[in-house]
Amino acid sequence: MAKQDLHLTRNIGIMAHIDAGKTTTSERILFYTGLTHKIGETHDGTATMDWMAQEQERGITITSAATTTRWKYAGDIYKINLIDTPGHVDFTVEVERSLRVLDGAVATYCAVGGVEPQSETVWRQADKYNVPRIGYVNKMDRSGADFFEVVRQMREVLGANPCPIVVPIGAEETFKGVIDLIKMKAILWHDETMGADYSVEEIPANLLDECQEWRDKMLESVADYDDSLMEKYFDDPSTITEEEILRALRNATIQMAIVPMLCGSSFKNKGVQTLLDYACAFLPSPLDTGSVTGTDPNTGEEVVRQPDEEDKTAALAFKIATDPYVGRLTFFRVYSGKVEAGSYVYNSRSGKKERVSRIFQMHSNKQNPVEVIGAGDIGAGVGFKDIRTGDTLCDEAAPIVLESMDFPEPVIGIAVEPKTQKDMDKLANGLAKLSEEDPTFTVKTDEQSGQTVISGMGELHLDIIIDRLRREFKVECNQGRPQVNYKEAITKMVNLREVYKKQSGGRGKFADIIVNVGPVDEDFTLGGLQFVDEVKGGNIPKEFIPSVQKGFLTAMKNGVLAGYPLDSLKVTLIDGSFHPVDSDQLSFEICAIQAYKSACAKAGPVLMEPIMRLEVVTPEENMGDVIGDLNKRRGQVEGMESSRSGARIVKALVPLAEMFGYVTALRTITSGRATSSMTYSHHAQVSQSIAKAVLEEVKGRVDLI
Repeated sequence: MAKQDLHLTRNIGIMAHIDAGKTTTSERILFYTGLTHKIGETHDGTATMDWMAQEQERGITITSAATTTRWKYAGDIYKINLIDTPGHVDFTVEVERSLRVLDGAVATYCAVGGVEPQSETVWRQADKYNVPRIGYVNKMDRSGADFFEVVRQMREVLGANPCPIVVPIGAEETFKGVIDLIKMKAILWHDETMGADYSVEEIPANLLDECQEWRDKMLESVADYDDSLMEKYFDDPSTITEEEILRALRNATIQMAIVPMLCGSSFKNKGVQTLLDYACAFLPSPLDTGSVTGTDPNTGEEVVRQPDEEDKTAALAFKIATDPYVGRLTFFRVYSGKVEAGSYVYNSRSGKKERVSRIFQMHSNKQNPVEVIGAGDIGAGVGFKDIRTGDTLCDEAAPIVLESMDFPEPVIGIAVEPKTQKDMDKLANGLAKLSEEDPTFTVKTDEQSGQTVISGMGELHLDIIIDRLRREFKVECNQGRPQVNYKEAITKMVNLREVYKKQSGGRGKFADIIVNVGPVDEDFTLGGLQFVDEVKGGNIPKEFIPSVQKGFLTAMKNGVLAGYPLDSLKVTLIDGSFHPVDSDQLSFEICAIQAYKSACAKAGPVLMEPIMRLEVVTPEENMGDVIGDLNKRRGQVEGMESSRSGARIVKALVPLAEMFGYVTALRTITSGRATSSMTYSHHAQVSQSIAKAVLEEVKGRVDLI
């Protein structure tokens, strides 16, 4: 791509709560931009972007799909790299890694549901990566649709600054178009041409006053971000031109000061072309996003790269997928320089050069081969041997490490085994490939029981994994009951001296350490091991101190109560001694592991369980039953609100251990009229009686073996 075209590139994603219409909107975008000649529907299982069998059957998005299309706006042809992301919290990793590489996003809302729990989660993720957004209120044709109520909720719940730039014409079944407040024209879509044709007309007389009022509010909002427009606004607003409004709105959107709001009904083919026009008009190009900052892995100094093909190469691998035809596909965003087919790139994490044998521009799960992916573009490559999500690909002569991504830890696990012994290798191979694709999915062997335990973000997440093992890797599995991923913690500080001595003819082993072991300081927010070295006068030689640290770090993977990991620990190494012949690094490491076990047993160890943030939308008459059921599940109700449709929203914190099969139970209590969504909140201490039951169950599992 020529450099002058880079300002016509848009890397955008569609993000929203479940069922707000992300995939349906993506399908309309593909149809109107000419990339597909038939509109795919999620409910028929024919959506282009939902290509996995599991997505088509369930009508949900599981994996983010990328595609490249083109759109003509204001006389220019724009290149749009579009990513459709899932809404379900179990697949939050897909949203996280997509937002990391996007320049802009379309935040989509249901006109009836408004701002829902997952809308908040994705909004915070977009804030984290500083992604400018435009808002799109979908499903305006549904009963109870209210565009301005969603705008109000965005302001109150998300703390956003939404700025409507359209006013809907009609609502619910009478919704037929929008009034563009920038052009002050009505846009009406024609049903007989699937919304491909629309007419631009004068504003109906009965809506003129309302439109003038909203146009004034829009001008007032954007005048703050453009001085010349502000002068005109105070002197004579009628002299403000369309170009000036577009420029001011674009600047304010890129600064993340304003969220331009549009509306439509993607399913009824209304509003998508306007959305595409304004995505091109307001969302940033790679040039607007500007340079990217990383660190030099050799010196630790800051390095800056410009969005220019002539600069040194820097690209971020943000997703790995296994394709049955081409093998392991690595999706990457090129920030500077270019990646060419057949060339070598340097992976700054592994320190190895890798050959990119082929490069593709993606269209959902189909690949279109290209020779080069330049700065500011998104593509996929084949041929990488050792690559992980979040790796930086660069020039060997100019290494750089770009900021990676943080992924939440899994909260639920199940034991799996193949139905036949001969499938053992197939299972191991399938699990290895799936955990490589998905950083929130982990596989480990339980040391006590020897079982293979897979862990993920929720029951649905693990269901899909088991299903994929069956279909893609042809492995039938037996699975155990879901297990909660407990953790352990200690509550007291313990001072301890540990001596490790071993004599077995010839050279022996010797290490002696005095440590304080206890909970981390309150201001230590990183988690993990807080290690403080206070050894004076060389009583323990400098080269052995990292081994003490390594020993404690290794030991933290297994707690003293039931072998669950310890999330955080403070160790202060005070003193010790060594033997000039018998002491070595391994001796001090083993000594530290023994000290950990002895100290933690005395330091008031407790069991910690994952607590989930739950939101239930239920009819008023079922509210008592829903709250009663939550109380039985050890839930703490935090608050109740009324929704627009007369339903009640119950917010609660509930232990995950009590939530297995909750969706089915909720349907039974409310005759299928309530919905719920759940996200991980934190780990909290378990009461003694429940801890006792959990520990007995763990012991029982071990005794069976």
